[in-house]
Formats: sequence, C-alpha cells, structure tokens
Amino acid sequence: MLQKTPMLAALAVVLALPTLAQADEVAVAVAANFTAPMQKIAAEFEKDTGHKAVLAFGATGKFYAQINNGAPFEVLLSADDETPAKLEKEQAAVAGSRLTYAIGKLVLWSAKPGYVDDKGEVLSKGDFTHLSMANPKTAPYGQAAMETLGKLKLLPALQPKLVLGENITQAYQFAATGNAQLGFVALSQVYADGKLTSGSVWRVPASLYSPIRQDAVLLNKGQNKPAPQALLSYLKGAKAKAIIQSYGYDLP
Repeated sequence: MLQKTPMLAALAVVLALPTLAQADEVAVAVAANFTAPMQKIAAEFEKDTGHKAVLAFGATGKFYAQINNGAPFEVLLSADDETPAKLEKEQAAVAGSRLTYAIGKLVLWSAKPGYVDDKGEVLSKGDFTHLSMANPKTAPYGQAAMETLGKLKLLPALQPKLVLGENITQAYQFAATGNAQLGFVALSQVYADGKLTSGSVWRVPASLYSPIRQDAVLLNKGQNKPAPQALLSYLKGAKAKAIIQSYGYDLP
C-alpha cells in the first residue's frame, strides 16, 4: 500500500501533463467600453478552456497604432468595425477572421440621480459647466457623441464645455467624479444585470449616430495558435453572449 501512493501520484502528474501543455495565454487588446463584460468573459473562458486571456484596455485608435508598431497583441476587440477591416486590408490581421461580437449604445449620463431627463433636454438647457466624452479622433464612442451633438445642432454652443478623455473609461471617470456634470459614455459602463447601476441617464436614440458595430479580429501574432482562435470561438458562444447582453449591448 505504501508503494502505491507515490506511483499513483506520479501517474496523476503524467495524466495531467497533456492538459497543462494545451493551456495557453492569449494577449488581447480590448476597447475600453468593453472592460467589465470582457473581465467576466475572460474568467469564464479560463474556467471552460484552461486558456488565460491577458487583457489590455484602451482606445481603439491607440491600439491600432500600437499594433502597427509591433505590439504583441494576438486578438483585437475593437469599438468599431472599421479598424479590424483596416488591419485585415493592411495584412496585419488574418483574412476572414473578423466577427461582430456586440453592437454598442451611447448614453448621456450623470452621477447625480434625476439630473439627466429621459429626453436629453438637459443638453439644450446648457445649465452645466463641463460635458465629457472620449476623444473622437481615437475612440468610436467619442465619434458617436460628436455626431449626436452635430445632429442636435448643439455642437457650436457646447464646444467650449467639452472635456475629452483619452478613452471612454476616462470620459466616464470625469463624469463619475463630478469633474464633468455630464458625460457621453457607453451604456455598458452604467448598466449591469439589466438595470442602471447609478445616477441618471438618457439613452441616445440610434438615429443620432452611426451604428457602433464592435468587431473582433485575429491578429497576425495570434495566427495558428490555439488560445486566440479559441477565444474568438468563445465570443460566439451562448455564455459570452449572455454576459454581453447583460451589459446592455445588442447582439448582431
């Protein structure tokens, strides 16, 4: 009996080796608006597959520049569909690997309950000092916010009050801390499990901005590796889709 125990332990180690060898890491560049859902998805992905997703969050435009400068990302989860298409065209991403994982929604949000009305009339009243948004040059949600102000014909009046965040996370932080009384942010930042988490909100009508189709793509550094391809497949599965919807995104 005493001799069997080490033998069984050794056998268990040998049997576990193939599983360990198959487990891998994947470096993922994630658009800032998708921070909370992706953290949940990554945890479930690791539980279900053994692969670990190493996540970096930021503005899509910044990631595009970093990828072109040789950053070691293997998968990009973009805040738009243009950037993955451009990377594919420029042969920095694997042809045919693009998929739409979510359709984003823009909202006007204040940390103060009751401050934002459900028609967004607070914007035209102009009774605030600062309005935050993501930089429209690098962040698709910032572009959507600028489109909205343009269609409402409020841009000239509100331009002096704009405070630009490097990405949507910083735009949210400006509003959350009160440095800006209002902010154009992603619905996913203020919405979880089917309800508003805090403050007050106006869901910007989809007619006021171009659809925010968020695409993922396999980058060249992830080609022929199991973990990056497994992650893209996982994003199409029921568990990931349920998490995505719980943060207010539409599915394609």
